[in-house]
Amino acid sequence: MTLLNITAIAVALAMDAFAVAVAAGIQLGRIDLRQNFRLAWHFGLFQALMPIVGWAAGQTIRTQIERFDHWAAFALLLFVAQGMLRQAFAKQEDEKACKDPTRGATMVMLSVATSLDALAVGLSLSMLNVSIWRPALVIGLVAAAFTTLGMHLGKRVSKATRLGRYADLLGGLVLLAIGLNILREHNVFAGW
Repeated sequence: MTLLNITAIAVALAMDAFAVAVAAGIQLGRIDLRQNFRLAWHFGLFQALMPIVGWAAGQTIRTQIERFDHWAAFALLLFVAQGMLRQAFAKQEDEKACKDPTRGATMVMLSVATSLDALAVGLSLSMLNVSIWRPALVIGLVAAAFTTLGMHLGKRVSKATRLGRYADLLGGLVLLAIGLNILREHNVFAGW
């Protein structure tokens, strides 16, 4: 897998973290270095660890499904993409505001929620027999960078739900394109 593909996956996965970081930036209004570091570190860490967990789980079942692994990878990416696209078009209700989303259980829950799709990507990479270490590192670094960018953008933007919808839409479309590219690389469309 090329660095370009890995970076595209990382950017798509970082869209949830970006949208949440924008909302956190709006909620906080003023962001100090500690808040920025805490959220970026946790989002980046969880985004890096989840693909490793998914990849490790996939290693145990890879030999049983090698003949249709590209279809499984496509299905997993399609599943994640459709969730992101559905979220992009859903009417999002305002959640109960908390004082600081960069602290405590709220931060951990947000970290897990924004990184669950990376678990499926790790499983997909395992099925494609791709080493996980470089993708996990890139995914984590991109998520941390997008979190920082999102928090600083959030303090300047007034409507996080609208921006979050576009971020999820872009992320879903990128994952869908990557899934279709995997099928193309396995000559699925050769006879068409």
